[in-house]
Amino acid sequence: MNAVNKIIVAIKGFFMGAANVVPGVSGGTIALISGIYEELIESLNSLMKFSLWKRLFKGEFKGFWEEAHGAFLLSLLIGVIASVFTLAKLMEYELAFHPIQIWALFFGLILASAFYMLKDIKAWKLKDVFIALAGAVMGLLVCTLSPTSTPEDLWFIFICGAIAICTMILPGISGSFILVIFGKYDYIMSAVSELNIPVLVVFALGCCVGILAFAKFLGWLLSKYERQTMLVLVGFVIGSLVKVWPWADINSVANAQLLRSGIETDAPETALQTLENLGMSLNYQLPSAIVWCIAGIGIIVLIQTLSSSKKNA
Repeated sequence: MNAVNKIIVAIKGFFMGAANVVPGVSGGTIALISGIYEELIESLNSLMKFSLWKRLFKGEFKGFWEEAHGAFLLSLLIGVIASVFTLAKLMEYELAFHPIQIWALFFGLILASAFYMLKDIKAWKLKDVFIALAGAVMGLLVCTLSPTSTPEDLWFIFICGAIAICTMILPGISGSFILVIFGKYDYIMSAVSELNIPVLVVFALGCCVGILAFAKFLGWLLSKYERQTMLVLVGFVIGSLVKVWPWADINSVANAQLLRSGIETDAPETALQTLENLGMSLNYQLPSAIVWCIAGIGIIVLIQTLSSSKKNA
């Protein structure tokens, strides 16, 4: 791979990273649109071959690098990392000061993604409806019964990384949405922007283990039970929409309003009470939320249009 191709792959990686930072936008879909999805899957599968690692232990470094698609994966990884570190600080700021607009954008992105996932499933039968409903109930239960705050222990961060990375490589499924469901999206974004090395290392290790342990199984599941798997996934995504409802955490909305007014509180979890004590009314920002939700839907429509054009080309 020459230098120009490496730069092109890195740019594609940058857009993949940007997609994976935003819940509702799939990095796998971006890979599909940009024409690198097949090589990405092939490269990941090559990493799970015993013969590849045998070459490394024998000292056949050049052969190992070529068989592992090393130049491709390294260029892609550089682009992804650059993107994540560039956007993490922005997302952290926006979630603190403009949570309604950000969650409305995410809601629109995920809602539209779910619509296209449903659209891709043809010739519906009654049993398909029940499978999708089961997925929706599962998503709803996970989001409503899970605690509002999840552990910040490193073992839990490891699990988040392992599961999120598997969904990041699936077209239509957003890996960062898994972090939202687990209540660790803003925590990981903060860790990136603040360079919290222990958290980032454990999360990265989780991603590596997730790819090696689950990607093969995920591929087998999709090859054997693709329809059922996609039905459960789309149902799960729809049921999980409650997690990204812009007003789901009313205290974070109130805290953002206080921050925009130049008022900082030591207890964000009671921000609504603080707002009322100051004689201020909560601003639900409904018109703005609608605009951002529509923008999210528009982004997915554009991505899907480009994806369809790529498939038909």
